[in-house]
Amino acid sequence: MEIILDNRQDKIKVSEDLLGKINDIIVETLYYEGYDDNYEVSLSFVDNEEIHELNREYRGVDRATDVLSFPLLTDEFDVEIEEESLGDIVISLERALEQSEEYNHSFEREVCFLVCHSMFHLLGYDHDTEENTKDMRKREEDVLNKLNITRE
Repeated sequence: MEIILDNRQDKIKVSEDLLGKINDIIVETLYYEGYDDNYEVSLSFVDNEEIHELNREYRGVDRATDVLSFPLLTDEFDVEIEEESLGDIVISLERALEQSEEYNHSFEREVCFLVCHSMFHLLGYDHDTEENTKDMRKREEDVLNKLNITRE
């Protein structure tokens, strides 16, 4: 598993502990779906201003958001491939901090949830219907609970 990390913000410090948890989430999400860990993921940390621009440019939504996912795989996985990029995850750490306070849990838990959520997007899941939302939420909670990342 390779994570290509690009921290393009300087407002919130990212600890080594959090980076370790992020790695664990990415690997566990792949295992949960029955894949090995021979993939790479690009992970960018940005501020609200940059994610606002990206959201406007790529989704046509003129506001900041918490996370954007850019999946690269469009066909079924070929697990024979040595390493393949799953896509890009872009997280606004500012928004993650705001949401952690709003939801009354830790910043680390919020970032971990956003990574997990985005990983399922990279793997082809969406929350475009009520049924799909329930399915995706269950998968996210299963992965986070397995790693003991709970709503503290």
